[in-house]
Amino acid sequence: MKVPGILAPKWRAGLESWASDKRGIAAVEFALIATPFFFLIFGLLEICVIFIMTALMENALNEAARQIRTGQLQAGGGGQAAFVASVCDQMHAMMPDCMTSLKIDSQVFADFGSTGAAPTSSLLDSDGNLNDSNFTYMPGNENDIVVARIFYEWDLLVPGLSGPLANMSSNRRLLQATVAFRNEPFGGGS
Repeated sequence: MKVPGILAPKWRAGLESWASDKRGIAAVEFALIATPFFFLIFGLLEICVIFIMTALMENALNEAARQIRTGQLQAGGGGQAAFVASVCDQMHAMMPDCMTSLKIDSQVFADFGSTGAAPTSSLLDSDGNLNDSNFTYMPGNENDIVVARIFYEWDLLVPGLSGPLANMSSNRRLLQATVAFRNEPFGGGS
């Protein structure tokens, strides 16, 4: 790089030497791209964790709902606590405080056409917290159509970077899983 002739020769030589020095260029380039690079990596990891946890919840709910579908839970008399315990056992300790933090909503419907669930945003109150006051636990009888839903308030791992993923207050995301099924004729009746 040639420096314009207005600088003294001594200054010009020093500036040319500094401008042509390539030592440390990799460190400077890395410093320029490190922030967006780590932003993408941590964002990707956060999304992966959310997908994995949601998949675990869906599998756990499907396995636990089988006990409702076959009448085992109704016959055992364990009720909601037994259902929550069954779901949490299937989670393999992946969710902290599963027994106390997992929210259950299980309802009986007349037909599959009326089982439409409310959007997640309608489940949150004005402060961005889960409003579970209308949640019930009804496992149903034989041949009943049941929709079981579970909800878990997941604390996002990277508070500053995962703000766009939060759909609740305090940098949390509401994870949910839903299963709809018809109970089997477990009572021996129709």
